Amino acid sequence: MKKLIECVPNFSEGRDMGIIKQITDTIESVEGIRLLDVDPGKATNRTVVTFVGEPEPVIEAAFRAMKKASEIIDMSKHKGEHPRFGATDVCPLVPIANISMEETADYARKLAKRAGEELKYPIYCYEFAASSSNRKNLAVVRSGEYEGLEQKLTKPEWVPDFGPAEFVAKTGATAIGARNFLVAYNVNLNTTSTRRANSIAFDVREAGRVKREGNTLTGKIVKDENGKPVRIPGTLKKVKAIGWYIEDFGIAQISMNLTDITVTPVHLAFDEVCKSAHARGLRVTGSELVGLIPLQALLDAGKYFLTKQQRSLGIPEDEIIKIAIKSLGLDEVKHFNPKEKIIEYILDTDTSKKLVNLPIWKFADETSSESPAPGGGSISAYLATLGVALGVMVANLSAQKRGWDERWEEYSKWAEKGQKLKKELLVLVDEDTAAFNSILEAYQLPKNSETDKFIRNQAIQAATVKATEVPFKIMKLASESLQILKAMAETGLEASISDAGVGALAARAGISGAFLNVKINLPSIEDKEYATNVLNQATKIQQAALELEKEILDIVNKKIDR
Repeated sequence: MKKLIECVPNFSEGRDMGIIKQITDTIESVEGIRLLDVDPGKATNRTVVTFVGEPEPVIEAAFRAMKKASEIIDMSKHKGEHPRFGATDVCPLVPIANISMEETADYARKLAKRAGEELKYPIYCYEFAASSSNRKNLAVVRSGEYEGLEQKLTKPEWVPDFGPAEFVAKTGATAIGARNFLVAYNVNLNTTSTRRANSIAFDVREAGRVKREGNTLTGKIVKDENGKPVRIPGTLKKVKAIGWYIEDFGIAQISMNLTDITVTPVHLAFDEVCKSAHARGLRVTGSELVGLIPLQALLDAGKYFLTKQQRSLGIPEDEIIKIAIKSLGLDEVKHFNPKEKIIEYILDTDTSKKLVNLPIWKFADETSSESPAPGGGSISAYLATLGVALGVMVANLSAQKRGWDERWEEYSKWAEKGQKLKKELLVLVDEDTAAFNSILEAYQLPKNSETDKFIRNQAIQAATVKATEVPFKIMKLASESLQILKAMAETGLEASISDAGVGALAARAGISGAFLNVKINLPSIEDKEYATNVLNQATKIQQAALELEKEILDIVNKKIDR
């Protein structure tokens, strides 16, 4: 499960494509980085670049891009419509997958520290990486822009977080931060009226609308004691919205920026627009996602709509994504391809020949070949996967049984747990073969000198421990699946009771097979305390699995035989 962050640096150059190309080439020079988008603007004289990767490569690529920008962009000659105060104006990091905002903010500060020390110009931290509350807002940090920066740096309250408190005319300053993912999202209406679309936009956006006396459209604007217009807030936090007419589609849309999808996710924004449209005699016909979206956002959407339908959430990932696409109407105005719109899918460029990607017959052929891998460990992992998959199937069938509507959530929870186990076990199918191959590679290392022998032995030991830990993990995961299968045997759909029994047989076989692979590796491990501890734990799991398998089969056979 890779940690993924997105970086969206904004460079103060949007007209000279040669300069922009030098910067993006620098970014792409870092291994592990995927450049997703380059968006130059002539009027703003600004280019927004988007790239993604694991944290360390991302901050390396961001640093190299900042360094290149400081060399080839001269802020003393820059003019543009967008607020700015540096060659690399802003550089936000965004958590995408398997990483917290706190970790992302730490990486932002790490990047800021390096940039300040090595590039020697002022660096400020903002949003979640801010050093104080008055520096969280980017607009505040960048106030005065480039033209006011020299004077700003003389004030004690604006000493930069990193780098010198000195005005560097060529580079200006950079704001580095950590923020949540921003989604550009449009909702389609069955009208061509921009005015009516705007009314809905004002209903939902956080800023709402200006309050007026009497008639809300033409009445006098109500002002507060400071003479500023009083506003009626909208229903959605962290949302900016406006109504417009799209000639290409022949419809009006609500165009929204969801600036923090942890506060207002896509599915809640969609539903709120539906409510407002209905109240105004209009209907939402679909929606459009502009740019990319994290996988979790669409999984959350799919599960949200499944919950509303009282359907099990423990279905395969691609089915959840289909539910999200259809429920949001993402394919109404143009084809929506998850492989081109979901960040994690775009980044999945693994072309290796994984066992789990093979057709069943090909997997069987590969196993039956003269090669020693895949072997018993991979087969044990796959057996356990099939076992839990049967348990999930029974749970999902039970969740939609007529007359059991009030129990759908109970079965959904079992199915979700099973899907998680299934996903982890599938990974171990290939990990076991990789662990075995690493042992073979370690034995091929040279052993000419004492140093060679030491290095070789260390490699063999590390590989053997890994080859033990993989089947041990298979045992632990498969033992959890037996709990699901027991629950399905006891309370699941009786028409599928035999499936629960077959699942238990497969899961227990996976545990016993993995146990054999644990035991065969233990004698080669020099750390005898570790080996004894693993053996004791594995033996307990094996014994418990045998007992639980018997309990499940007794339940199954009694129900079948009566």
